[in-house]
Amino acid sequence: MAEKILDIRNLDITFSTTAGPVHAIRGVNVDLEKGETVAIVGESGSGKSVVMKTTMGLLAGNATINSGEIFFTYEDESGEKKTVDILKQEKKWIRKNINGKRIAMVFQDPMTSLDPTMTIGKQLTEGMIMHLGLSKDEAKARAVELLEEVGITDPEKRLKQYPHQLSGGMRQRVVIAIAVSCNPDLLICDEPTTALDVTIQAKILELIKKLQKERNIAVIYITHDLGVVAKVADYVNVMYAGKIVEVGNVEEIFYDPKHPYTWGLLSAMPDLQTDDARLYTIPGSPPNLLHEVTGDAFAPRNEYALKVDRLADPPMFKVSETHYAATWLLDPRAPKIEMPEELRARIDRMLKEAERDER
Repeated sequence: MAEKILDIRNLDITFSTTAGPVHAIRGVNVDLEKGETVAIVGESGSGKSVVMKTTMGLLAGNATINSGEIFFTYEDESGEKKTVDILKQEKKWIRKNINGKRIAMVFQDPMTSLDPTMTIGKQLTEGMIMHLGLSKDEAKARAVELLEEVGITDPEKRLKQYPHQLSGGMRQRVVIAIAVSCNPDLLICDEPTTALDVTIQAKILELIKKLQKERNIAVIYITHDLGVVAKVADYVNVMYAGKIVEVGNVEEIFYDPKHPYTWGLLSAMPDLQTDDARLYTIPGSPPNLLHEVTGDAFAPRNEYALKVDRLADPPMFKVSETHYAATWLLDPRAPKIEMPEELRARIDRMLKEAERDER
């Protein structure tokens, strides 16, 4: 039986700003099982990072949690299973028992996550000394092993260096080594390859997959790059304006998407076979969440919007046991509207390529 380790239920968050309250997260639900990879995709500002920072207890001081629960299941030092609601824990307890030890995070820019004034060795060993109770010598020996594991040559030399002495790809490998140093159950990767060039991106993704398989870690990717999602994810959550609007396994989202926003994201992916000279872009901009949304937040940008979209927020309609989408187009009373022909042709090409690769 698969074991659920993270269960986010009805998370709702408002931020106080000088311009007024911003209702940034609007009833988000996310499930994750041990060893599984879930991707959260959407445009910048959709709330992806806020949800995951809340899971780590890193919420900004101007945030108010209106409702929700974040249940995290782990084994304590005696091997006993425990489930806690992270939202009900004190920050001090989260720092000691969760952050770095059981849930670790890899941020998009390694230069902002590494301290430029500290050596790589100091940054790599401090978590192990604090969380695992290792001596300095034990932590140093483990640090050397970790650097070798993430593909960094001459690890003893690297331990004495500072972040600015390493390339971007090497810095991100160091960040990943720090993240897995205390054997976490969950690794959150927030745009882990955005600051890197394409060849290094592929290597970093392969490294994360390798470490995940070896250690049976659950991984959450936060990204707007659907190419990354296709390579790594088991399940995909599509997020728009602070809500999950479609969820399914990777095949369902890529080959049988149901939400017009997901259609737009897939159509905007670069494709060598697309006839149009210009890349498709979703018209308009995401809503300003300073103003409370009435109806479906995507309606003003949705060419398939129905009258009801302006009046009522759609519920999650069930497509299959693993596939749900929040669009009124799935209501039995709605007119039958299919995805755009160009996207259907693109998906057919993707399916043929996948079949060729399997042979």
